[in-house]
Amino acid sequence: MGRAEENLSRRLGHEFRDAGLLERALTHRSHAPAHYERLEFLGDSILGCVISKFLYGEYPEMSEGDLSRLRSNLVKESTLVVFAEQLELGSHLRLGEGERKSGGSRRPSILADAVEALIGAIFLDGGFESAERAVLNLYVPYLEKLDVKTLGKDAKTLLQEYLQGHRLALPHYSVIDTEGGAHEQMFRVECAVPALKIVTQGTGSSRRNAEQQAAAQAYQKIGKKHE
Repeated sequence: MGRAEENLSRRLGHEFRDAGLLERALTHRSHAPAHYERLEFLGDSILGCVISKFLYGEYPEMSEGDLSRLRSNLVKESTLVVFAEQLELGSHLRLGEGERKSGGSRRPSILADAVEALIGAIFLDGGFESAERAVLNLYVPYLEKLDVKTLGKDAKTLLQEYLQGHRLALPHYSVIDTEGGAHEQMFRVECAVPALKIVTQGTGSSRRNAEQQAAAQAYQKIGKKHE
């Protein structure tokens, strides 16, 4: 195992007994037949189990629906890419020449898959407890910076929940303008929250997207009122 791999192992909090597992976890299919895809399959399941177990114990009052929403957001590609960047994983990946030249070391799908492959490799090398420890080493500091109650909720839901929690009337959405042809329409929607004297506008290629933008601006204004 080279110095770079040793540094990566240290960041993961796991010292590999079988260096071949680490090597495979970092190998893309464009580089060699012995690549990380089977490890990725395994790591995906281990990650889901570890996160489910952690959330179940950490948030005893949270409903099944909210736990599922939170887990879904914690294991999705964009979150895994955050950890890949923390680990500087792109510089460790073994890619074929074509994949390397086309920016594969920065491609979100490859980075996310490699994180899952590493989790699978750690599980095979050291068992579930080792994999759990490595996952939580990444996730616990990340979760401390988040508001888990709002993670993954869209702007309309956040705005509605805030207003209901303060016993205020729900917002009113209205289309105030449309532009473009049938297949290229742009909608402008107004979101009005009379109780708080807030009126915002959003635009989007669908009424729903425009409503989400308007709701996001209204929710931001409520936050600023309480700063």
